[in-house]
Amino acid sequence: MTRATTVRAVLAAAVLLVSVLITLTMSPRLGLDLQGGTRMVLQAKDSDTAKADRESTDRTLEVLRQRIDSLGVAEPTLTRSGEDRIIVELPDVQDPRKAAEVIGRTAQLSFHAVQGPGTEPENKANDKANDKANDKANDKAGAEPDGKADGTTGDGLTLPDEQGRPLALGPTRLSGAGVKDATAAFDGQQGAGWTVSLDFHKKAGRDWTRLTGEAACHPVQDDRRRVAIVLDQKIISSPQVSPSVGCNVGLPSGSTQITGSFSADEARELALLIKGGALPLPVEIVEQRTVGPTLGAAAIDASARAALIGAAATALFITIVYRLFGALAAVALASYGLISYAALVALGVTLTLPGLAGFVLAIGMAVDANVLVFERAREEYAQHPGRTLRSSLTAGFRGAWSAVADSNVTTLIAAGLLFFLGSGPVKGFGVTLAIGVLASMFSALVIARALTEIAARSRFVSDYRGINGIASPGRVRTWLTRRDPQLMRFPRRWLLVSAALVAVAVLGIVVRGVNLGVEFTGGRLVEYSTSRPVEVERARTVLADAGFGDAEVTTAGAGDLSVRTGKLDNDDEHALRAALAKEGGETTKVRDELIGPSLGDELRRNALIALAIAVLVQLAYLVIRFRWTFAVASVGALVHDVIILVGAFAWLGRTIDGIFLAALLTVIGYSVNDSVVVFDRVRELWAKARRVPIATVANRAVLQTVPRTVNTGMGALFILTALAVLGGDSLADFALALLIGICVGTYSSVLTAVPAALVLEQSSKAPPPARKRASGRRSGTRTARRDPLDNGARV
Repeated sequence: MTRATTVRAVLAAAVLLVSVLITLTMSPRLGLDLQGGTRMVLQAKDSDTAKADRESTDRTLEVLRQRIDSLGVAEPTLTRSGEDRIIVELPDVQDPRKAAEVIGRTAQLSFHAVQGPGTEPENKANDKANDKANDKANDKAGAEPDGKADGTTGDGLTLPDEQGRPLALGPTRLSGAGVKDATAAFDGQQGAGWTVSLDFHKKAGRDWTRLTGEAACHPVQDDRRRVAIVLDQKIISSPQVSPSVGCNVGLPSGSTQITGSFSADEARELALLIKGGALPLPVEIVEQRTVGPTLGAAAIDASARAALIGAAATALFITIVYRLFGALAAVALASYGLISYAALVALGVTLTLPGLAGFVLAIGMAVDANVLVFERAREEYAQHPGRTLRSSLTAGFRGAWSAVADSNVTTLIAAGLLFFLGSGPVKGFGVTLAIGVLASMFSALVIARALTEIAARSRFVSDYRGINGIASPGRVRTWLTRRDPQLMRFPRRWLLVSAALVAVAVLGIVVRGVNLGVEFTGGRLVEYSTSRPVEVERARTVLADAGFGDAEVTTAGAGDLSVRTGKLDNDDEHALRAALAKEGGETTKVRDELIGPSLGDELRRNALIALAIAVLVQLAYLVIRFRWTFAVASVGALVHDVIILVGAFAWLGRTIDGIFLAALLTVIGYSVNDSVVVFDRVRELWAKARRVPIATVANRAVLQTVPRTVNTGMGALFILTALAVLGGDSLADFALALLIGICVGTYSSVLTAVPAALVLEQSSKAPPPARKRASGRRSGTRTARRDPLDNGARV
């Protein structure tokens, strides 16, 4: 073996050994859509006393963490997203009503002096306001009245106390941010029973002493001797200052104790409300997703089956096409799966459902580099019959490097856009796709190269042309060479065909409309599984009778029901499920998505921005790497693919959501990938024959790259077909979008991008590309570059 081959073999063995150790000793981190649970996105709002910036949002997050911990949820996750959003993930929580209730009661806590009994009209008005606020508590936490954030108005505030008697309250004297701690304890020595002890921060403690000292100036049993603790427009406690406290003396911070006929649960809840209610900012639930554990487990099983069957079909295909070298590439493909999985686990990447699909998809795309190298090696072997198998293989790796690098960079750009511009699980897809691209390059350029170079040294492999898979040009290339079709003789005809396809797609968008998912429109989408079959029409009637006349009911999966409504809080969702249970028996929530209208508008706007940025970034990269005519033609083909894919989903009535956006950005990367390979060959051939018409050069380049395009597309199609058939409902639309996109992208990279470039070149005055000079040429001295496997001996 040469030194380079030895280094590659040792490096490959080391990486594989580390990957095996990681796989055996570490477990993957599953997202909520795979393990089941509830995910909420909270939007922090400005208040009269604080602005929703990074610092105040972080303080709000810590308070919420204490609240969530009180639920007893195993390993909850709370993180800040951007400046003013908080993401809450609650594993295994299937009914989010309790969590939403706890979060919904986290409005700003305030302490008020009681000015006396309230009047009945104000009481009724405020009762209605309280009812309205409580009804919305699950959907919107921290709802503010028309007055200030603390609930006061210019004329003060009137609220019912714990017994329902109205109390007139003064303005806020102390906010919940001053509460340092609140604990519940049983006082058995003095017979006070369960009590709640309060402790305040330094300045707040002085304010508390002043407030209680002023209240102590009023007679015992006078309402004005009480202090009201208000949370979410509700008096949670209004204790009377002890008779032992003197006027203007007050209670010191550390010795304040609230007594009463509390039970243990009541005392703990009051302490929790006082301590956890001290939110620096009010928050609003703008997104809520719930996934049942059975759905996540089914998705994992389905994806695993699809990956195994798709990978086996891909491995069999490349083995048939490239014989022994194809089988070695299949071994490298298995190594890719191991390395990319180990990288995901070692980096602590959260594996989401789209991310899992990206991992499976990258298996098919990992074949691309091997196909490029093997097809180039076939060309080298056919053009230089006297060259050895080893030297042809080396020339194949060297000649394919430019196309491999460019095509993988475009895919990495798409993955980066998914990560930075996507939301939620779509980010996971971007991460797994990027890791998959890097792992596939390592498996192709290090592992596969080491294996094939070792095999090429065997005399048996070199002598028997039918074994190695490179000595024969292949059936597709042989057929194209014999027929020599002039595909680029009339480029405008192909452009007319592409224009007709785009027109059909636009007609579908206009006539059928685009079915935007709840993620882009706002609203709620819930999927239920019933023990008894329920017809869609019957389910609509049942829900209409229950007061949900605007609910859209469709089928989902194997007999499941999907219900989509404009606005539905958690209590209404519980009532809706109960109505379905009367008809369908035991009703289980499989999936639940709630998106606020403001977030829906934002996600829709961000999706359009993501598409625009994707097009511009790809255009910029192509302009740097190629002629402007090639770049514009590639981006034109890219836009052609996007319109056709959206139009196809419009005609099929499929939902366009965040998962579709991930598929669309992936198709953009794949389309540019194919165009890069073709134009890389056009540039190379044109530089060698600058006087030959560009149409002839382009036709030759297309015929030379068609075998690669077909073989690569087949590898991806095997995987995607397996995902579409075996992946279940969760991945069906994703796989379908990629199937359509890859088929259209394969067509457009050859029969749209190249004809468009030919038309643009007719008006371009730029000269043909210059031929690359060999590294050995200096100062006019022509030194042929020697093959690294040639020892220089001649006879």
